[in-house]
Amino acid sequence: MKILHTSDWHLGQNFYNKSRKNEHERFLQWLLEQVTDHDIDAIIVAGDIFDTSTPPSYAREMYNKFVVDSNKIGCQLVLLGGNHDSVSVLKETQQLLKYMGADVIPNTNEDHATQVVELKGKGGEVEALVCAIPFIRPRDVLTSQAGVSGVERQKQLGDAIKQHYKDVYDAAVEKRDTFANRDTMPIIATGHLTAMGVKQSDSVRDIYVGNLDGFAADGFPNADYIALGHIHRPQVVAKREHIRYCGSPIPLSFDELKSQKQVCVVEFVEGERSISQLSVPTFQLLAEIKGDLSEIESQLNQYIGLEEGQSVWLSIEVRAQDYLSDLQERMRALTEDLNVEVLQLRRARERRNQSLEQESAETLAELTPIDVFEKRIALEEFESDTEKARLERMTVKFKQVIVEVSHGTDDLNGTEE
Repeated sequence: MKILHTSDWHLGQNFYNKSRKNEHERFLQWLLEQVTDHDIDAIIVAGDIFDTSTPPSYAREMYNKFVVDSNKIGCQLVLLGGNHDSVSVLKETQQLLKYMGADVIPNTNEDHATQVVELKGKGGEVEALVCAIPFIRPRDVLTSQAGVSGVERQKQLGDAIKQHYKDVYDAAVEKRDTFANRDTMPIIATGHLTAMGVKQSDSVRDIYVGNLDGFAADGFPNADYIALGHIHRPQVVAKREHIRYCGSPIPLSFDELKSQKQVCVVEFVEGERSISQLSVPTFQLLAEIKGDLSEIESQLNQYIGLEEGQSVWLSIEVRAQDYLSDLQERMRALTEDLNVEVLQLRRARERRNQSLEQESAETLAELTPIDVFEKRIALEEFESDTEKARLERMTVKFKQVIVEVSHGTDDLNGTEE
């Protein structure tokens, strides 16, 4: 039995207003080729199939086409919902896709047996079981209680997730005992969460903000392999080789360029497990450039003469002694004859820190909280529509916090509004 573990496709993503459609199409085609080349029996997609809860129509088409194409080559699918995925969107075609060999698990439920998926080998016999656990929403495993502190809530959530894993694993063990090959039948568990001690990237959104920062590895059941999603960098959890994040198949932020994209292949032969990785090709060139203006110009020379199909998406971080008011115009002039697109342009952190130090003569007593916030924000670049929307959300939230804090201070002082 050979199982391919992938996750965090984020179909429909816009990257600094650039569509990833072409990259995703090529990745899915490559994935199908791996099924044939490596004799894969089943694919597990550990969450975040889509980038948003309302994916564009072309993303849904890619998703459905992949299921159909997988069915044609006899590959079973286990598709888990992630924190980016809409439960209702995944449920729309859940029953239909079941007829094409795809088990879609949008969310958790109390009927634990429904989250145990059978994987069949080439001979049509069940050869493995999957505890198909998607992203666990707090409301799915916890009952709201009044008067519970944040720390208590955090512990309750961690305990509830651990118990859910145990319940589904116990259901899988009970089912395994009904098979003649139970002694060699592996049980695989899945998950879409942040395990403690992992390295994240800029594109990963916190999924238990205020409740659970990370899930301890000892909370997972004694499964033969645990296929995780949500963290975009491939890595082993808590030095346990069988607990893994495979990572996203394409870079979803520039800082993900530091690690090779991959999918994991897990093979079970007579109860013995082996794990290997397949490197995912680069379907769109991305690169980071850092330095002062002369260094950046020198580094840009490597892109002279690129053909039309080799366009590079760039992140440029400028280190400068003086504040450059015409930074965008200078970058445009340096790149206008090159087949590159500058998607991210920012000043180096050192320069931003220097600006803060230069204003250190202003004491906090002389500034309002809004003044401090605006001075810090002024050191960042918010160029795209997405970044501007993020700035607006941060500003509104900051002002709300100030109001709440000021009201709390008034209450302590015994004043009334």
